[in-house]
Amino acid sequence: MKVTRRTILGASATLPLAVSGARAMPTPAALPDTVSFAPMRNTYLDSGTMHPIATGARQSLDAYLRTRDGTGGHYATDDAETRVKANFARLINCDPAELAFVQSTTAGEQLVIAGLDLPRSGGRVVTDTLHFFGSFYLYEELAKQGVDVAWLRPRDGKIAIDDIERAITPGTRLVALSLVSTYNGFEHDLTRVCEIAHAKGALVYADIIHAAGTIPIDVRASGVDFAACASYKWLMGDFGLGFLYARADLHDRIKRSTYGYYQLAGFQPHVYPFDPPGDTIADVTPRSDVEGLFAAGTRAHTGIALLDWSLAHLLDLGVERITAYRRPMLGRLQAELLRKGYRVVTPPDSRTPLVTCVLEGAHDKLAAPLAKAGVQITLSRNRFRFCPSVFNDMDDIDRALAALPAA
Repeated sequence: MKVTRRTILGASATLPLAVSGARAMPTPAALPDTVSFAPMRNTYLDSGTMHPIATGARQSLDAYLRTRDGTGGHYATDDAETRVKANFARLINCDPAELAFVQSTTAGEQLVIAGLDLPRSGGRVVTDTLHFFGSFYLYEELAKQGVDVAWLRPRDGKIAIDDIERAITPGTRLVALSLVSTYNGFEHDLTRVCEIAHAKGALVYADIIHAAGTIPIDVRASGVDFAACASYKWLMGDFGLGFLYARADLHDRIKRSTYGYYQLAGFQPHVYPFDPPGDTIADVTPRSDVEGLFAAGTRAHTGIALLDWSLAHLLDLGVERITAYRRPMLGRLQAELLRKGYRVVTPPDSRTPLVTCVLEGAHDKLAAPLAKAGVQITLSRNRFRFCPSVFNDMDDIDRALAALPAA
């Protein structure tokens, strides 16, 4: 029998996750990686909205649930959490102590804002309209509360580095951006942004939800101060779990905005029977890592179970390999969409997994022909987006293009 991730996890499904998740798993021989996913009902090119869950990750989750059922409501997640943090740290090149689990990308960004004591401390924030549109509300509200918020707009689908440099004026506290834009896939030169910001005394936050697992990331080399992402997109996990990265040498500049049990390295109460006496209700010792700054409560253990498989799988595949595999598909999309008369707003040299077109009434015009052809892409009111992943191939691209009428 051929040994694959699937057979290994199938054989170990009755074991605790801490055992099955730690097993060595061989890299698939080739891309596209169709063997790791169940057969799909349609041509799925919408992984930037929600990535399919791999068979191995589902088996890892099933193993967790069976163990959970058999332990009277208690499950020891420490080993799995350690592996998941270590693998995500490898993916972005940081120390696991620089990571905290968060509910979502937005939760991570909000914690950064609170940690910088905004809006109370005032100052300037520089952001752009290719940042996640869900953050527009955040920065508009900060502006109403006295923060000087500078909005940069794209030129030819890009945020010009010269515009960023001009916008970072004295008193700028933070530059907030999406490393890869959810709107059109534009990728910032994060290293250059950080060089400019740091030279002017500002910090940099990056939303990396469309970057982690899709393009090589090195937070240490780039110098980025904070980064956050959820796991239900390119990390192949599920909703309700993500990561917040904060540079270790910044911890003394962050205001603690939450106080929770998960932040503690030591806890000794003085109120219960048989407790030792003390002058306080409890003696507490905060953790010295990023969890000690930002953790507030429990995290999604089912998400941990999925990531215990999927992050190891991504590392086995290799992000550089994934990026290179995807490039011909992106090139074909760009060329053929233009030939069909569509307005492509993704930069032509983009290596990221998103290709976007703007089209007035896109959803109304394209929903029926795409559904008839069994093709699923991101369809919005006035734009549409292709998001190819590791299981897609050029046949999927051609099938999707054939389903699109001429503009």
